[in-house]
Order: sequence, then structure tokens, then C-alpha cells
Amino acid sequence: MKHLLDYTVEVQQALEQGLPVVALESTIISHGMPYPENVQMAKEVEQVIRENGAVPATIALMDGRIKIGLTDEDLELLATSKNVRKTSRRDLAYVLSSKEIGATTVATTMICAELAGIAVFVTGGIGGVHRGAETTMDISADLEELSQTNVAVICAGAKSILDIGLTLEYLETKGVPVVGYGTDAFPAFYSATSQFASNFRVDTPQEVADMLHVKWEMGLQGGAVIANPIPDESSLEEAEITAIIEDALRQAEEQGVKGKDVTPFLLGKVKELTDGKSLEANIALVMNNARVGAAIAKAYAAK
Repeated sequence: MKHLLDYTVEVQQALEQGLPVVALESTIISHGMPYPENVQMAKEVEQVIRENGAVPATIALMDGRIKIGLTDEDLELLATSKNVRKTSRRDLAYVLSSKEIGATTVATTMICAELAGIAVFVTGGIGGVHRGAETTMDISADLEELSQTNVAVICAGAKSILDIGLTLEYLETKGVPVVGYGTDAFPAFYSATSQFASNFRVDTPQEVADMLHVKWEMGLQGGAVIANPIPDESSLEEAEITAIIEDALRQAEEQGVKGKDVTPFLLGKVKELTDGKSLEANIALVMNNARVGAAIAKAYAAK
């Protein structure tokens, strides 16, 4: 499948020289924010990674190719096209064969990063087990990917619109380590804490890199969740965001919102009910994850 990969010059040279590279997803660009804020944010995240000593590789699907790193033209096309398909593992072969434009989710970014030889991936938050999944079976493909694909995912935990407890139980069943970076708690995306704990706490990029090397050298397949809490100054109160999400869930049920429409509905409601503070928090945590991810990639590449 590597013959389907196209690299930017910057990323290809970095990989050939063994320099630290950080993968980035593209769904946040196509589906997460309006234009032109999405392009501005994508470029700022890439710049943060460069400033912290690593090379960014934003991943997307175009013209039947897997783009490992995007040019400015690619980024504009992804950010402004109306029919970009949100692409998870299930969709990947179809999007490539049909030559549609595809934005990569956490799961697909992991697949493509591993194919490209990139071990560190920065995102906002992972998907998980949705509330009510015991009857709907609505469980993100991100969790299954974490169980089988050797990429570390630096994130701000999981959004509290999910059932965080069941998400962590699922990851435990699949043998995926959940590491709190500088925290004992498992962060809940908009807030730095939740009622749940991470499996382990690490405080330095080197500790993360050492763990990843040992894990994969032992042949223990699958990724790792490196849960990096949102900075305190940008964190929303856990009780406040929980109450808002429960209100949004109630409105979704009353309005008959179901299936794949639930998550965008809830995120829109959270933005509305927090007067836009959730969007500001989202941007802040992605930038923070980029800084930490670059440091981890540097430590991992140095060994």
C-alpha cells in the first residue's frame, strides 16, 4: 500500500534523515471549523510543531493518493471543498478508489501514519463509547484502531459527550495503555480533569518515548493514548461542562436526533451554551497537544 503514499518534500526528507515527525488529522479542518479559521488553525498547529523541533505531516486523501503532508494548495482545497468525506477505516478503500477528497479521522490518520513510518500523532480528542452504547452499539472505530495500530495518540482525553468510563473500560479490554501526561486524572477534553484516572502518570517526553520503545520492541501491538490535559487557563469547569452536555443530550432526544447526527448536534449545542468558549478551549488544547507531541517525537526519534 505504500505506493499510494505521496509525501511533501519537507516530510520525505525528515523521514529519510530520521528526524522527528508528527502526524496530524484533517477532519478538524474539513468538518471542525468554518473557513478561513480552519486553514489558519491548521497552519498555526503546524508552525507550533516546527517551533518545537519536529516536522508536521497533516494527512488527507486526494486523487486516489494518501497525502502525507499538505501543501498550501492542498490545504485550501480541503478547507473549501463542499463534498469532503469524513473517512474512517471503513471508508478508506472506497475514498481512494473513487478518488474523492477524504479527511482523515483519528483511526484513518493512525493507519496512514503507520504506513508512512510515523509513530507520533497529535489530535484534539479521541472518539469513544457513546452514551447509550449498550443499546445503540455506537462505539468509535478510533478505539479498535488503538488496539491494533502502532501509533501514539497525543490528545486531551475524550470529549465528555461520550461515556468516558466505558471508553476507558474498552481500552483496558483491548490492552491500550492510557497515560496521563503530567496528571493522574484522565482529562475530559474541555476540562483538565474528570472523575476517572489514567492508568499511569508520566511527566517528561523521555518517559513516554521509553515506554513506546519498550512496548513495540516487545511486539505488543497497538497504540497508546497520551492524555495531555487542556491548560488550566483555558479549561472549563468540569461541573459546568457536564451540566451543559446533559442539557444538550436532553435536547437531542427531544428533537429525535440520532446516529451520526448526534455528535455534531451536541458539539454545536455545547458551543452555543458556552458562548463560544468551547471553541476557544478546543483551539487551545490542540496547540498544547502540538507542543507536547513535538517534544515526544523528538525524544522518540533520538533513541
